[in-house]
Amino acid sequence: MEISETGLNLIKKSEGLRLTAYQDQGGVWTIGYGHTGHDVHEGATITEAQAEDLLHRDVQSAQLWVNHLVKVPLTQVQFDALVDFAFNLGLEALKHSTLLRVLNKGNYQAAKAEFLKWDHIAGAVSEGLLKRREAEAQLWG
Repeated sequence: MEISETGLNLIKKSEGLRLTAYQDQGGVWTIGYGHTGHDVHEGATITEAQAEDLLHRDVQSAQLWVNHLVKVPLTQVQFDALVDFAFNLGLEALKHSTLLRVLNKGNYQAAKAEFLKWDHIAGAVSEGLLKRREAEAQLWG
């Protein structure tokens, strides 16, 4: 499966667009639509076109892993929600999550409830993450 325009828009809305590198709430250097990595550092700048390219590359990676890790059928909106989750939290978080474990047992409702547990940064609830997890759960259906 591939992410839909709805899923891509959720990522864009949740991440926002920043053309100059900044440290996110966890202290990670970030640029564009939530892009992180060795190529992001203090003072880095990109264009909007570069931000779109990075987004599509990062989303492609998240899509591949969701397609690889999920063993049960998904609707398009469920796939979109999982790609957003993986994009935001990282593939290791998805790989080792209870969300994935209950989903792969076919328990879609339990999986939906698991999204809401991923709203903390450094032990404290983040309003931004809470809103994002609520959006993913709502998209899930």
